Amino acid sequence: MVDGGRGWRFIRLVGLFGLLGILASCSNPEEREIQEAFQAYKALFIDNGRIIDTGNGDVSHSEGQGYGLLFAVAANDRTAFDSIWMWTHTVLQRDDKLFHWRYRPCESKNKQCIDDPNNASDGDLLIAWALLRAADKWGEKSYRHDAQVIITAIEEKLFIETEAFLVLLPGEFGFKSDESNDEGIQLNLSYWVFPAIDAITEVSSRALRWKALHRSGTALIYKARFSKHKLPPDWLRVNEGALSLTNTVSQEYGFNACRIPLHLAWAGIDDAAFYSDFERWWDIENTPATVNLLTNEIAEYAMTPGMKAVESAVKHIIDGSPLSLPAIDRNMDYYSASLTLLSMVAVMDAKS
Repeated sequence: MVDGGRGWRFIRLVGLFGLLGILASCSNPEEREIQEAFQAYKALFIDNGRIIDTGNGDVSHSEGQGYGLLFAVAANDRTAFDSIWMWTHTVLQRDDKLFHWRYRPCESKNKQCIDDPNNASDGDLLIAWALLRAADKWGEKSYRHDAQVIITAIEEKLFIETEAFLVLLPGEFGFKSDESNDEGIQLNLSYWVFPAIDAITEVSSRALRWKALHRSGTALIYKARFSKHKLPPDWLRVNEGALSLTNTVSQEYGFNACRIPLHLAWAGIDDAAFYSDFERWWDIENTPATVNLLTNEIAEYAMTPGMKAVESAVKHIIDGSPLSLPAIDRNMDYYSASLTLLSMVAVMDAKS
């Protein structure tokens, strides 16, 4: 026969411990917000570890996989992290440990869907950084080993010495001069993910090279200001130390370069000179999403919710302005949602 008094005391104790567990899990409001946002992100954009770019024909790319891994770590969702990493490693990772940059859905749903064998160095950086963060958070040594081999491949294949700078190639192929082309090197300054570079510096045996890469990135961003708006471009050409927009993929400040101020602020770079031109741009009424830095022609549509999230996060980090981030819902595409979650993680890191 059950002792009713002891039974009820046991139930009350279980209830108390359960409540304490709930309270403990809710002790960090920023983490709770990221967990909620990541739940929405998973439902909208993740399918068995594949991050789906809903704004570009449902392709997947190394950048998106890196973002997904970062968000999973921030949300303390190891199940999602392992699913994303498994798909990324199985489908996108090359034999040299860098990553094919794009997967276009096809019937086989495997490596045969890779439609461009080149890599993208921002994706490589993001994935390595996410693995380092996962190793620190969950104490899993294999994540750190996986990160280290990616870092070594980046150092060996994507670092290029120019006359004035150590630079990061956007991809292994197609961005530097050859015998028939003496136009210098084409770069993407938003691929300098400064907080990732700083984290990798701490674990690399070539730390001085990563510090030099950090310096070159900030120097190029400071110098690469074009048009009356003085903004950095999505794509930049460097030739014997001179910077131009000649024969680049795009002459706009837009969907790539909008990430630059977030990367700077996230890394704790607080020099106001880096942000004044961005702030003047953001102060334009209904700030356009893009501007052509050769013609000053602006887009007919305003900044996306994700771009506005970047603006708010940067201002919050550098001067304490109120933070206002949009909710992730079905009205957002993959990139806008990713910029929003990226902004949330940057703010959380800045507070910690």
